[in-house]
Amino acid sequence: MSAAPPPALHLRGITKRFPGVVANDSVDVILHAGEVLALLGENGAGKSTLISILYGLYQPDEGTVELAGKPVRIGSPAQARALGIGLVPQHPLLVARHTVAENLALGSGAALFPARGVAARIRELSGRYGLEVDPAARVSELSPGEKQRVEIVRALLGGARVLILDEPTSVLTPQEAQGLFRVMRELRQDGRSLIFISHKLDEVLDIADRVTVLRRGKVVGGVPTAGATRESLAELMVGRSVDFTRKRGTGTTGRDTLLAVRDLAATGSRGLPALRGVSFDVARGEVLGVAGIAGNGQSELVEVLAGLHPATGTVSLDGVPLPAGAQARFRAGVAHIPEDRIHSGTVPSMTVAENVALRQYDQPPLARGLARDLGQVDDLARREVAAYDVATPGIHTPSRLLSGGNIQKLILARELAGSPKLILAVHPTYGLDIGATDQVHRVLLERTQGGAGVLLVSEDLDELLSLSDRVGVMVGGSLLGPFPVHEVTRESLGLLMGGAHPHSLPGAEPGVVGGGAA
Repeated sequence: MSAAPPPALHLRGITKRFPGVVANDSVDVILHAGEVLALLGENGAGKSTLISILYGLYQPDEGTVELAGKPVRIGSPAQARALGIGLVPQHPLLVARHTVAENLALGSGAALFPARGVAARIRELSGRYGLEVDPAARVSELSPGEKQRVEIVRALLGGARVLILDEPTSVLTPQEAQGLFRVMRELRQDGRSLIFISHKLDEVLDIADRVTVLRRGKVVGGVPTAGATRESLAELMVGRSVDFTRKRGTGTTGRDTLLAVRDLAATGSRGLPALRGVSFDVARGEVLGVAGIAGNGQSELVEVLAGLHPATGTVSLDGVPLPAGAQARFRAGVAHIPEDRIHSGTVPSMTVAENVALRQYDQPPLARGLARDLGQVDDLARREVAAYDVATPGIHTPSRLLSGGNIQKLILARELAGSPKLILAVHPTYGLDIGATDQVHRVLLERTQGGAGVLLVSEDLDELLSLSDRVGVMVGGSLLGPFPVHEVTRESLGLLMGGAHPHSLPGAEPGVVGGGAA
């Protein structure tokens, strides 16, 4: 009787320390040939460090990496690729002005017309795995899903037998995500092994064979996905139960208009129209969700409402036209949780206390005339850090040293001080773990109970369907809808994001998008 073949990949006792932190603590992971393994864990659990070790970006302090039963040393990404390990990054690393073939020929070593030589291989791999990649297409014209496929082809061109997919669906529509999963199944059937990193537990249950869960640098569990649930996986990740039921009730009971937007038009950074006659209302106590593929005007819409981007049209809050300028709009009751939490949401070199005080630094009690009361600043920071459970060594720690989740909590603490009337929340949980996401959701919904309105922009359709009363879709600078949330589905929103007309969707009736409840 022949012995079972060794695993495609075996990480044995991997330990990696950084000053004051054990990022990986004796981690064991097994990946078999022809298997999809999901690697789960909260932010800071050690996933990124482990993947960085596997791809040659870090060296472990202890432990070994085995490929097909043989110990290997992976000293660089180039060595990882030579050993058959490929990485499909969360954000594709492609040169927008070049074609697909030109991008994939970079670094090939061919002296003359390298793109011509690689084009045939791209077509071969595309046909074999259903990747639908055109070698002649310019990257700037590709959708996010098409760019993901190009990165997969890049890994396959390098001979990868083990593929790491890092949050590959974070910017994909549901239809694009399902297309990616079809490709992953083809790769699995071909005997390749995949590590899938995602915060979306429904997707994990859909595509993965097994799950390994990290918590605080240690493996705390590993289970087959057969028989697992979102709730059971979440509890493994965070150590407590998580409620996945819809967080909103039946929506607002009245239509007491808080925000009125009429005929907004704006130009984008390239001089092209970014907003085209956008009009909508937000009721008091309502969450209005906005979906859309990146680049369709969502960013400009929020920047206009926050006073950061010029536009024509009218914007009124509580029946009063909003003044120009970000600071004036904040004092009129508009809070802004920006997309870029590091550079737009905070000043990284400033301390936690200074960032908390940014909106109030020149107002009593933090200021007395031209002088700041540093004691009051510190008192405010301590209160907000405690209220929002911001994990920081101290209030005088530079904000750049905080994790992404704690920076987001810091922004929430600052922006929601003073009970704003309108909250502009852009991807407020992007990249956050389940525990931090749940807290952000609860904070936003608590504010609506006090009468605040929320404009929620998110690429996570499950988040929009869970939190929103109505959902609109930005396409080419125009707003489709908004539609009552119970009249749309994840699939119908995905089709609208891709350019489908509401009345062209299967089962659509007048006033109904997609013909079913979410």
